[in-house]
Amino acid sequence: MTQKAMTKTQLVAAIAENAGMDKAAANRALDALTDVVTREVAAGGAVSLPGLGKFACRARPEREVRNPSTGEKMTKPADRVAKVTIAKQLKDVINA
Repeated sequence: MTQKAMTKTQLVAAIAENAGMDKAAANRALDALTDVVTREVAAGGAVSLPGLGKFACRARPEREVRNPSTGEKMTKPADRVAKVTIAKQLKDVINA
């Protein structure tokens, strides 16, 4: 059974409630966290959030791909992708 994803507004409200702060402060904190993680991963680094997981940037080499509608093969240039590795603690909570 899939549920709708929590919106930013709902997340900010939950952070504010759990941390005992107002929603404006919680929103600034969430924006700051997002900015820090984005800058670090885009620069090729990694950020570990204890209990949640690790965000990292991974390089993918140039490779041959196939257009699924035409079957045409083409070369896709090398690029970088964000990779998220889920922490064991979160896996354990999910599977409990």
